[in-house]
Amino acid sequence: MNSMENHNNFNASRRNFLQSSGQLIVGFNLITFLELDNTETDLSGEPGKKNIVDSWITLDSEGMVTVLTGKMELGQGIKTALMQIAAEELDVAMEKVKIVIADTARTQDERYTAGSASIEGSGKAIRNAAAEARKYLLTLAEKKIGTTAENLFVENGKVISKTNQQAVSYQELINGKRFEIEVTGKAPVKSPQDYKLIGKPVPRKDLSLMASAQPYYVQDLRFPEMVHARVLRPPTYNAKLLSLPKSEVLALPGVLKVVVNGSFVAAITTEEYQSIKALNRMKQMAKWESPSVSPLQKDLYTDILNNTKSSETVEERGNVEEALIADSKKHEAIYKRPYHIHGSIGPSCAIGLWENNQLTIWTHSQGVYPLRKTLSDLLKISEDNIRTIGVPGAGCYGHNGADDVAADAALLAMQMEGKHVRVQWMREDEHTWEPFGSAMVFKLKASMDDSGKINSWYTELWSDTHSSRPGGKAGHFIAARDLEKPFDFQTGGFSGGSHRNSIPLYNLKNRKVVLHNFKGPLRTSALRSLGAYANIFALESFMDELAEKAGEDPVQFRLEHLTDERAKEVITTLVNKAGWRKNKQENFGEGIAFAQYKNAASYFAVKAEVTIDPIKKTFKVTKLTGSIDAGQTINSDGIINQTSGGMIQAASWTLLEQVIYDEKGVQSKTWESYPILRFGDVPDTEVILIDRPEKPPLGAGEAAQGPTAAAIANAIFHATGSRLRDMPLTADKIDWTKV
Repeated sequence: MNSMENHNNFNASRRNFLQSSGQLIVGFNLITFLELDNTETDLSGEPGKKNIVDSWITLDSEGMVTVLTGKMELGQGIKTALMQIAAEELDVAMEKVKIVIADTARTQDERYTAGSASIEGSGKAIRNAAAEARKYLLTLAEKKIGTTAENLFVENGKVISKTNQQAVSYQELINGKRFEIEVTGKAPVKSPQDYKLIGKPVPRKDLSLMASAQPYYVQDLRFPEMVHARVLRPPTYNAKLLSLPKSEVLALPGVLKVVVNGSFVAAITTEEYQSIKALNRMKQMAKWESPSVSPLQKDLYTDILNNTKSSETVEERGNVEEALIADSKKHEAIYKRPYHIHGSIGPSCAIGLWENNQLTIWTHSQGVYPLRKTLSDLLKISEDNIRTIGVPGAGCYGHNGADDVAADAALLAMQMEGKHVRVQWMREDEHTWEPFGSAMVFKLKASMDDSGKINSWYTELWSDTHSSRPGGKAGHFIAARDLEKPFDFQTGGFSGGSHRNSIPLYNLKNRKVVLHNFKGPLRTSALRSLGAYANIFALESFMDELAEKAGEDPVQFRLEHLTDERAKEVITTLVNKAGWRKNKQENFGEGIAFAQYKNAASYFAVKAEVTIDPIKKTFKVTKLTGSIDAGQTINSDGIINQTSGGMIQAASWTLLEQVIYDEKGVQSKTWESYPILRFGDVPDTEVILIDRPEKPPLGAGEAAQGPTAAAIANAIFHATGSRLRDMPLTADKIDWTKV
């Protein structure tokens, strides 16, 4: 293994940073498997120059195309999809394309990888840059070959004359120079009818690494003479350390340093298991002053309704109150969603190196630039002296512990100059200290006219924040509030994520949506799809209840209230291909639900099938079939995999998951106390893909969450006659006397 080069003569520019650091991560003995390309010194334009081709696409002397993106690979296959886009526009084979992700020294600041927006944002930028590069290369080829662009075609990185077959390669044309040309957005992009790669199921190389348990994640990363650390977290929020006998911990084998900064406590050791033993010893010896958590779980929903911090009208159309009074057919219901964890299979991990007045952090954060800015505030050093490098992590789905563990690594690296400090959270840390998906409550009211058409719709929802990601203020890190000089722990405020998908896509004359913000007892932030998961669960469960009240079939009822043709098609495609309640089967139920994610991204409809056992009083979700319209498909396998995985994850949330806590803090610290779907209980999944190559691509990664939850609830009702509105949807909540 090669050692890290010294970072002498630091310069803030991206190119000079890498040139001064040399083979910056060749110290990675797993570089072959991890496929991280952070070693080149021939870099693109300076940070901030997003309008330069080199900021997105580079071409080396061997004809290899390097794609640069500020987006993070989170398991969604974004690397493969973005490489496909570049390869398609440049007419090169996938084997000639590589990618660099999320590195503050190399890639653009694209904020967070979130909201299913990577293809829409970074994909569009890369497509435009590749088209501009292709246009520029054809201009060079015109001069080289002595003909016009109309007489040229490109085949696998070679520009060829149609008349005499004279050819010149891209690398010959560029001749070692950079694409220092502007991305105008006017360069012609390929017509969908000419696509060779886009829309195809190009295999993801990373999947084989995951499946064969090869080193791939930041958790697998190793450096020479790296040291290991474990952080001792307080028993609960706002606890204060009273005492800890450091000398006893320092006497343990392999302990290099015990860091005590206020209530932030950690042990740094030579070997990893030594750090675990030191952590266990510190748990036994530390004494804390711990306030009680309040309100208790049994009082949570009552407290949510009674302690609103602020309210806002999200949308108001027509006169809902007047219609509710006038109509004879009325219905109302309350739905509840508990706190959920991210449940990352690999607990959060980061590595920090403080050397020559420079800090480097290897992290699975979803936003390397916001993380760098927040570390700057935490450590009071310039952003120019911090480099954050994105490395995939074993599980994400939103704002988990990745940023917090990066802050841990930064604080501890400052204590061990010249040493790579690896901080690995334990399972207990991940389950207890990550930000959770907020508990939520919904009150829905509606009225229908005599024909059974919805005339008014009124939604009230209560939610804590869905956004406390680090955005520049150190108080967003949990470690920051435990320091001797603590930072104010800022939640990030309330966010639009709370009311995401609360506005029905259905054509309703009178409708109103009101958001009530509350501050709950547990720390919350972004979990996959944010508020959309629970908003759609409530909305689409309520639509089924209204269909029942109107005496109509749930599918037909939805179609009658939709005017968006793509929305209607995604539903009809589903029922035409997957079937719909053709024959009544005993102990069997089918449910349907639909939404357009964020009312702007992918359209998704799903059918859930459940079987029940009235004797044992149990049920099981046996199959989930989804139909998705994500606009232009880049990688068909990618969308199918994301949708299938989203349905399974949503089923786990809906059927099993909730954070358990008491006055002493979170108690669901293990997989036994916080169960998720086991392999034997995972339903079969099928995804029907509607490709629209003529349309812009739409975000697809979070489309399945909410509709799946509602479809399961609707299927349970169809099978049992019991309407479950309080998640998780467990068998003990069913009225089995109705079966």
